[in-house]
Amino acid sequence: MATQQQIKRNSSAIRLWHWLNAAIISGSLLTVLINSTILKTRPNASFIKDTLKEAGATVSNDQARAVAHELSDKIWTLHTYFGYVLVGLVAFRLLLEFFQLADQRFIRSLKSAYAKYQSVKQQRETARHDFLVKTVYAMFYLMIITMAVTGLCLAFEDDVPALKAVHAFREIHQFTMYLILAFIVVHLAGVFLAERKDSPGIVSDMINGGKE
Repeated sequence: MATQQQIKRNSSAIRLWHWLNAAIISGSLLTVLINSTILKTRPNASFIKDTLKEAGATVSNDQARAVAHELSDKIWTLHTYFGYVLVGLVAFRLLLEFFQLADQRFIRSLKSAYAKYQSVKQQRETARHDFLVKTVYAMFYLMIITMAVTGLCLAFEDDVPALKAVHAFREIHQFTMYLILAFIVVHLAGVFLAERKDSPGIVSDMINGGKE
């Protein structure tokens, strides 16, 4: 039986989820960046046509555009695979909430932070900061759930006509992507400041678990 000294602040399952989630979101955003820049269909089609022309081959605008579009589609396919993994990670995180130790459950920590913010008279600034951080993380969980659900709807819209008719899914998916980008910037800045100020070792704690 584990002693109090052996209990980790972050369980191995949470740490695994955290780093896998970071890798999958980074990969997914990278595919969007690639398709929005170097594999953008119109300029890439012109590049393909000019390159083949210099090599002695003649292709029409439609043919060049088709090749460029195919290259872009391959990256979107990879983006879809990243999305499937993200859906699995979201499901894993939701299930994990029921199997974590009570003190490691996010909902409990959010409620605790709110209760301290409401009741603590001294160190109220610290309590408010802790509650704000937990609230931002709660919003992040909602964002990745939204991203996963809308992504699934887009992935299966060709098979389910009712999904294809709802154009809002794509708009919500794209808007949520920008919100996640904003969260990543805020998160990295917050971790950097915490490491330099009041919470040194926060990164290593997410690697080795830390101590309660």
